[in-house]
Amino acid sequence: MIGKTIASAVLMTQIGCAPIQPPPEEAVPEKGSSGRTCAAGAAAALVGRPASTELGAEAMRLTGAGALRWIPPGAMVTMDYRTDRVNIELDANNRVTRIRCG
Repeated sequence: MIGKTIASAVLMTQIGCAPIQPPPEEAVPEKGSSGRTCAAGAAAALVGRPASTELGAEAMRLTGAGALRWIPPGAMVTMDYRTDRVNIELDANNRVTRIRCG
């Protein structure tokens, strides 16, 4: 009887220490992601234009992005990569110099 009790206690301890397995991957967006995917090339015609709210909305529509980040010259940005974000880089005159995803 004592042997069964000890075996049960050991088994329960091992089960309690077992790593929890994450659920199988599904089409769930990452944290901070909208679930969309950005395609920067679709907005190439916007390069050279002055920055505006309308231009930002157009860039999001054209690229399919779910998030927008304006990057003024010399700005420091985070290194996190988001497949749903369009980045619009600007020059000193507030004109678009580059459109990229990430």
